[in-house]
Amino acid sequence: MLDVLTIAIASVRTAVPYAAGALGGTWSERGGVVNIAMEGLILSGAFTFVAVSYGVNAALGGTGSAVWLAPIAGLLAALVVGLILSAVHVLACVVFKADNIVSGLAINIFALGSTNFLLKRIFHSSSNSEKCPTFSQWNVFGAESGLAALNGLFHPIVLLLIAVFAGTHFLMFRTRFGLRVRAVGENPQAADSLGVSVGFYRAMCVLLGGAIASLGGVWLASETGLFVSNMSAGKGYIALAAMIVGKWRPWGVAAACLIFGGAETLQNHLQISQQAIPKQLFQALPYIITLIVIAGLVGRSTPPAAVGVPYEKERD
Repeated sequence: MLDVLTIAIASVRTAVPYAAGALGGTWSERGGVVNIAMEGLILSGAFTFVAVSYGVNAALGGTGSAVWLAPIAGLLAALVVGLILSAVHVLACVVFKADNIVSGLAINIFALGSTNFLLKRIFHSSSNSEKCPTFSQWNVFGAESGLAALNGLFHPIVLLLIAVFAGTHFLMFRTRFGLRVRAVGENPQAADSLGVSVGFYRAMCVLLGGAIASLGGVWLASETGLFVSNMSAGKGYIALAAMIVGKWRPWGVAAACLIFGGAETLQNHLQISQQAIPKQLFQALPYIITLIVIAGLVGRSTPPAAVGVPYEKERD
């Protein structure tokens, strides 16, 4: 039987891609734009991290410095790709007032197709890439210190995401920027009447959310050290469920993601220990829990009033 500390650490680590996607979606929807492209952003972030980390490592000859520089370059590149795909969503939904769901779905389909195409072109495989340098060697505690198990909580991406959650809470509820974001998401007409640029703040929210969501892909790729076709495997959609359960508030979203992360950790443990039960039942466990939680809480979760509603500035 797993000890409590091991389960807790595993749950936190499993929750990372959910948390990145859910927080990204929270920013977007707080600004009034529905964004179901979290799946595509996570997937594209994972591929970009692997491709750039692998390429930088090869360019530097696999030297000692490459082991440190390659994953950093991969992380930065993944953030840039997240911004680019989010800019497409901004162009479609904020500038041209296209349907938010259709645009997000298009990005998901594009991310799946483009990553599979580039996987074949770059790594000459339709299933997985070559190994690349990751953040796995960045350990705070040595193996002999007795605290090695805590390295799972001191992973650079985990620490970065915790900082992003704290920064999001501060920005959203303690600053003028956050007040304007919430105003744009709740009542864009009133915000516009006070001189707030609805389009600008909606665009900023979508871009910021896209960059954060791509961290989920960086985590997935860094954990495995390679890219696997469709490795996001629906995590972006579960992240959107966590956003709803968390009621579009950063720490509520974090708690919801820990629930889903714990469910997946439990699924993995049961799948190993309970050999007599079909593994498909355990694989469906996170999705079953998602449906149960959504069915029980979605009626009591009220989204921002103007989310998904295109805003046209009134003309005199």
